Amino acid sequence: MKRTVRTAVSALAVAGLALGLGACSEAAEKAVDQVDKSVTETYEVTYEVTGTGVESIDYHAGDGTAMAPKIESEKKPATPWKKTVKLKGIMPPAVMPVSLTPADLTCKVVYQGKVIKEAKAEQAMAGGCVAVSPVVG
Repeated sequence: MKRTVRTAVSALAVAGLALGLGACSEAAEKAVDQVDKSVTETYEVTYEVTGTGVESIDYHAGDGTAMAPKIESEKKPATPWKKTVKLKGIMPPAVMPVSLTPADLTCKVVYQGKVIKEAKAEQAMAGGCVAVSPVVG
């Protein structure tokens, strides 16, 4: 009788373990799918820069990789300046203006009509506007 009980308990434990591993496997599969989406999905952002005396604007334009994005530049742009770009996956949208008169400088990153990052004056000059990719999460 004891052997039958032990066998039944062992069988239940194995069944429970198999079900638990199946649930873990599903969660792992969903996590992999999310990572794949985060790496391959594309999205558009619009960069905006306003102010006087803007010497140059550097920005991520979508080439390169998320960890080493290619930076494009515009020298002596007319302001207000706007540029819409298509980025991929986890690549962060970023625009970095340089101005001789940063007091009235503003930069923005706009995604689907909403400002996801904005900086003004010295803050815009020092770090620009760098946002987290909106496809992450």
